[in-house]
Amino acid sequence: MALDSAKKLEIVAEYGSSATDTGSSAVQIALITFKIKELTEHLKINKKDHSSRLGLLKLVSQRKKLIKYLKRKDYAQHNEVVKKLSIRVR
Repeated sequence: MALDSAKKLEIVAEYGSSATDTGSSAVQIALITFKIKELTEHLKINKKDHSSRLGLLKLVSQRKKLIKYLKRKDYAQHNEVVKKLSIRVR
């Protein structure tokens, strides 16, 4: 259920500052968001796949921590990323 390399490159190009910027918070949040969407669709079909559900919860927690970090470091970019990905934030 990993992202294919073409999709990953597309996400990095859209959210990163350069084509090789894979470590910035915005790119990491975007990649995790697309993994979450794929896992959510998988779990709608396979309701008893508890190991994938656990992985989904870990990804959501990791994304939440990254969003919190980005909000603390660069509030304008945080708002842009959250709006672009349509993530609900409290």
